Amino acid sequence: MTVGLTPEHVQLADAVRAWSQRHCPPEVVRAAIGDADGGVARYREQLVPALAGQGLFGLHIAEADGGHGYGIAELAIAVAELGRALLPGAYLPTVLAAAVLAQADGRTAKLLARLADGSLAGTVCLAGGLTGTPDSGGGLLVSGEAGPVLAGSMADMVVAEVGTPGGDRWVAIDTADLAVTSLPGVDLTRPLASIAADGVSVPADRVLGAVSRADVTSLAAILFGAEACGIADWAVHTASEYAKIRIQFGRPIGQFQAVKHRCARMLTGAEQAAAAVWDAARTPRGRDREFAASVAGVVALDAAEDAANDCIQTLGGIGYTWDHDAHLYYRRAMSLRALLGRSARWREQVARAAMAGAMTPATVQLPDGDAEFRAEVRTELAEIRRLTGRDRTAALAAGGWVLPHLPRPWGRDASPLEQLVIDAEMRAAGVVAHNLAIGAWVVPALIKYGTPDQQQRFLPATLRLDYLWCQLFSEPGAGSDLAGLTTRAQRVDGGWRITGQKIWTSLAKEAAWGICIARTDPAAARHAGISYFLVDMHSPGIDVRPLREITGDASFNQVFLDGVFVPDDCLVGEVNGGWRIARTTLANERVSLSQSWTFGAGLPELLDAARAAADPPLAEVGRLVCDGRAIELLGLRVTLKRLSGTEPGATGSVRKLLGMRNAQQIAGLCWAMADQGGALGDDRWARQTLAVRAVTIGGGTTDIQLNIIAERMLGLPRDPEPPGGDPLPT
Repeated sequence: MTVGLTPEHVQLADAVRAWSQRHCPPEVVRAAIGDADGGVARYREQLVPALAGQGLFGLHIAEADGGHGYGIAELAIAVAELGRALLPGAYLPTVLAAAVLAQADGRTAKLLARLADGSLAGTVCLAGGLTGTPDSGGGLLVSGEAGPVLAGSMADMVVAEVGTPGGDRWVAIDTADLAVTSLPGVDLTRPLASIAADGVSVPADRVLGAVSRADVTSLAAILFGAEACGIADWAVHTASEYAKIRIQFGRPIGQFQAVKHRCARMLTGAEQAAAAVWDAARTPRGRDREFAASVAGVVALDAAEDAANDCIQTLGGIGYTWDHDAHLYYRRAMSLRALLGRSARWREQVARAAMAGAMTPATVQLPDGDAEFRAEVRTELAEIRRLTGRDRTAALAAGGWVLPHLPRPWGRDASPLEQLVIDAEMRAAGVVAHNLAIGAWVVPALIKYGTPDQQQRFLPATLRLDYLWCQLFSEPGAGSDLAGLTTRAQRVDGGWRITGQKIWTSLAKEAAWGICIARTDPAAARHAGISYFLVDMHSPGIDVRPLREITGDASFNQVFLDGVFVPDDCLVGEVNGGWRIARTTLANERVSLSQSWTFGAGLPELLDAARAAADPPLAEVGRLVCDGRAIELLGLRVTLKRLSGTEPGATGSVRKLLGMRNAQQIAGLCWAMADQGGALGDDRWARQTLAVRAVTIGGGTTDIQLNIIAERMLGLPRDPEPPGGDPLPT
């Protein structure tokens, strides 16, 4: 997991991680704990020269001021990697102080140059308590006490807020002019201090014009959040690696579902944290950054605290010992959370901002150089726009516009960038590609595994919406465990006869065709004896019975197959080779679910309900806004990684898991805000709360998704095969 996306950002993260391995191994962190002076001498003599030599102090400082001229995004990547190493000392507060000074009105160049080369250590006091009166030279006379200040005893200069008769001002004060008192800190690797001033004269060039509290706290949330990302990443890696090798009851604890799910949830939290910090770090200064930083201040710091806690739980007794590093990371996470402020306060801030319209859509900024392709797309869409009804549907299908990523002639063989251009131009033209529903999962499977005759027979008609499809996969005794299916297909003259029962089948009443997996070799291994069929839903022997759901609706169905004949030309792929094809279908289903299924319980609906409520629970609203925003950003990051050629990382399983949980929680909170009205049978949110129970079941239950994340992304051991052998009984 890395905050950055581009190959250049990945290289930067790798370089900083390599630096950490050379200069900040665990023994350096441990040594800082035992230093009598709080690690000041060790930090200045050993770490500062190494950090400065790598240029890590000045990543975000302009070249004219002695830095490297990058931005907050690059700094956040470095901070995350150094947080992963639990770097002791004043690095984080120093680069935060420099980021604040860089936003001032241009009188801080000398300070920035010294911060960039490491000759000056800085910090920022986020707590109030100082007051000031103007002097005759445009400066301030400052008095009062404030704290705690991160690494205050290590700093040569502190940036602090001063209350004045004309409003709050931010100043840069030399700590030599202050009374600095060391304070005990929960983080043993970085000291805390309080500061006191008694009529300290701050000259005019140290009064930071054009800097507001929102600017400072936004930068703090971004950089604290970046360090939290590193902590969360360390915790996920440490817990999962330990779970692979720790043997209990004769097998690795990572095989126990409780441990597996804990590690998977840790990973999803770390992924959300990286997405939130990345978004805030890339956003220019202003209202948008303030909102994005507030989201990061909730998501990332909460994720670090939760992951460090769960890491200790996974490690068990060894994690509770002083000698293991887990408690040091937990302490760092706790300290960051406390210094930035309570999560509930930040959540309320997010809720208020979102309800006031501060949340803008997360969009991709398309690169230049696509003008010729864009013009071509625009021309073709202009012709289609003139058509209506079935004529437009047919033209969209024939032109490959329905699923443009597919190879020609079924799609347009569009690259990720071209897909984005097509999507933008279709929206601009007011042309909407029709929804194939389950057909969108069928088409890729037929393109990859179907015969030419099957492709010509089914693909054009499917893309034109000549008929709908349903999916005959799930069974009463085999839900997410599709390999446990019992529907049988027996070889007969000219084809197969299928007998069995399917359940949870959407569109079974309306569908012309169904995709069906059935067991063709009961003696084979569970995954090896399954074949993939195309079934005419009007065939004799098919009985479709509506299945009434908890909402009272009947959008699902049971389908009984009693000796249904399927000709040989409707077998897809090889006999007993259907499992691989089914997985292609399921993969497409999961991508679709993760992108679009909120059942009308998304962030816009949440904010509308909160605005209409008499007394909305702002902290709860803010939490769901933060989660929803991070999920949206995860999708955007996958797209951008594909554009840049880097590995997408977060899979459809991660996004589906998070997205469906968020939809359920939004529906539940909106229902709660209805108060007594939620008891009425016709209440919208009562109905939605019932309806969205399905979203964490369909397409692979939450439990199965967690298993997939743990096994495929973290490499935890798979569950053991059931006792009694692999083949099913005949």
